[in-house]
Amino acid sequence: MQFKIKSGDAAKAKTPCLILGVFDKRKLSAAAEDVDKESGGAIAALLAKGDLDGRSGACLMAYDLTGVAAERVLLVGCGKRKDFDRKAYAKALGAALARLGEAGVTEALWTLAGLPQGLGLYQAVRLAAEQAAASAYRYEHTKTPAKDAPPPLKIFTFWTATKADAKLAGRAAAHAGAIAAGVALARDLGNLPGNICTPGYLAERAVDMAAQHDKLDVEILDEDAMEKLGMGALLSVSRGSRQPAKLIVFSYHGGKDGDKPVALVGKGLTFDAGGISIKPAEAMDEMKYDMCGGASVFGAVAVACELDLPLNLIGVVPSSENLPDGDANKPGDIVKSMSGQTIEILNTDAEGRLILCDALTYAERFEPAVVIDMATLTGACIVALGRHPSGLFSDDEKLVKEITDAGEAADDRVWRMPLWDDYQKQLDSNFADMANIGGRDAGAITAACFLSRFTKEYRWAHLDIAGTAWLTGKDKGATGRPVPLLGELLIRRAGLEQ
Repeated sequence: MQFKIKSGDAAKAKTPCLILGVFDKRKLSAAAEDVDKESGGAIAALLAKGDLDGRSGACLMAYDLTGVAAERVLLVGCGKRKDFDRKAYAKALGAALARLGEAGVTEALWTLAGLPQGLGLYQAVRLAAEQAAASAYRYEHTKTPAKDAPPPLKIFTFWTATKADAKLAGRAAAHAGAIAAGVALARDLGNLPGNICTPGYLAERAVDMAAQHDKLDVEILDEDAMEKLGMGALLSVSRGSRQPAKLIVFSYHGGKDGDKPVALVGKGLTFDAGGISIKPAEAMDEMKYDMCGGASVFGAVAVACELDLPLNLIGVVPSSENLPDGDANKPGDIVKSMSGQTIEILNTDAEGRLILCDALTYAERFEPAVVIDMATLTGACIVALGRHPSGLFSDDEKLVKEITDAGEAADDRVWRMPLWDDYQKQLDSNFADMANIGGRDAGAITAACFLSRFTKEYRWAHLDIAGTAWLTGKDKGATGRPVPLLGELLIRRAGLEQ
């Protein structure tokens, strides 16, 4: 989607659709008042007929208004002015985008209905731009497009009152555009089926990305290279698959030489049947989404490249399949990780932590400033938090605040979970340094505790995105989370926030 900025007289703006806000009891937003004056009161007269009273989310389309250059005007209800906050703003925007989609409008001009409570111009434009891009997303890689489907919105323009505001709005739109592109990439990768999106396919996409950006390099480690490094935990998972595992390593060089990089590690399990501890058949198709952590690394790297962020970034994606086979992991097997620690595999469906632990050990060589891993790791996190926030685990208070603040700003929220030593004993094993599961109690926490044993050499946080990486049911599909959070965090680390 293309984003543009326009200032000046909104009534004289030539556009297929001008979007104006109307508050409760037919009170016009500032921009709507100005346009109404230019139209000789046409908007007020239209509202007086009673078709729109300003109720939140209601819409009314008008055509060929006198004194208005736009082909059509979409009036959007914003609710009570005193209650117009971020949530109400997003609801009004969503209603407008849905109406544009129904009408097949491909270009529109959005006038802010006054800034929502708690949001500045930058945040309001960011939110609107990212929501607009999400509304236009279509997955068509393996599906014939519907012949009668209306075309999606392609150009979304923001109207600002002054040219000074236009500069800040333009910056916000540029940031939103990059994040939206990263989200779309992560969604595409997540939505692809497992027979297409294999570890080898992900490696090819990574190579293609590096070829398009001068500051981005990629290294693909095959199984022989991983074996030489001693990645016994990761390779134990891939033994059950005919698809060779890959370790994908992005290196983005946007900062100064010697600047410590931010390292992002994402679980890239392109399909998870559970191995010998096989999953139930119901909804197993959704296990193609088990690589959404890895997909979010791709998305975040794309954001850095698009914005030419002045920082150094490492992205590590351990990628494999987890399938039952005669050579697959068995409950009771013991494997040796790259760190030298041994692991008793009590459940082969707890494989994500096995591929992540070796990737986390590998990340040490980059001497990172911080390491953040993200993984669709545990169903227990969904039980604990539902599908609204991602679970955040870390003992680094400063990093916890940084991630939490970035998530709030990006509307991609997290909720901190405990990572107390009290839980570590659940991973005790009679036969190895640790077990790969800690029993039924606190499953998301013990999974994070397991990973923590491989992150002693650097600042680290873990995001469990099992509940947020995709939607299930009739709206099934990847969400692209937590790319908005990661994009915001990288923008802030680069010193480019508002």
